[in-house]
Amino acid sequence: MKKDVANKLDIYKLKTPEELLKYYQDWTNNNKYNKDMVDWNYTAPQETVSVLKKYALNKNSKILDAGCGTGLVGIELKKYGYSNIDGVDFSQNMLNLVPQGIYKKIEKVDLNKLLKFKNNTYDVVMCVGTFTYGHVMPKALDELIRITKNKGLICFTINEGIYEEYGFDNKIKELSSNKSWNVKEFFKSDYITNKKVEAWLCLAKVINKQV
Repeated sequence: MKKDVANKLDIYKLKTPEELLKYYQDWTNNNKYNKDMVDWNYTAPQETVSVLKKYALNKNSKILDAGCGTGLVGIELKKYGYSNIDGVDFSQNMLNLVPQGIYKKIEKVDLNKLLKFKNNTYDVVMCVGTFTYGHVMPKALDELIRITKNKGLICFTINEGIYEEYGFDNKIKELSSNKSWNVKEFFKSDYITNKKVEAWLCLAKVINKQV
């Protein structure tokens, strides 16, 4: 039986970029977003970094936190000694809440569009909490692969409610079958525990790239 995930959070009902930006503008007032993440027991940053550190052993790895929000993944990465991190997000209001010293640089970027980064820029790309209702579509994975170095890693979550609806299931199979990457980890994670929203957590190694 399919879970009715779309009705678990108000933000899942939004359809346009303008609606999302307005929602984040309001959500960041008085630090409400970060407070909600604590109250909801949003575990995705801890879960993804825990998986990543099994593979990304070099603490100087150049990392992009794609859809970094208020820096929750970056904060978790810093705990384990990773410091060469850039952050990008669609919402300037979210970026304004990023603590100083987490990222080398932060920038407002729409992940649904072509990225200005050069090919093979990053050793690791994290994309956590971004593949969700009304946010970033599966085609963005092509750009994340493009900017990741050969044998680099992409670690991301996909909200369980959109995995098939948005076509992430087929996109992951496509990228595996055309040998763009090897999926090393793929499992259901707790994600937003107190809201009973789960996500698929994936870590893939980029392969067969011309350098």
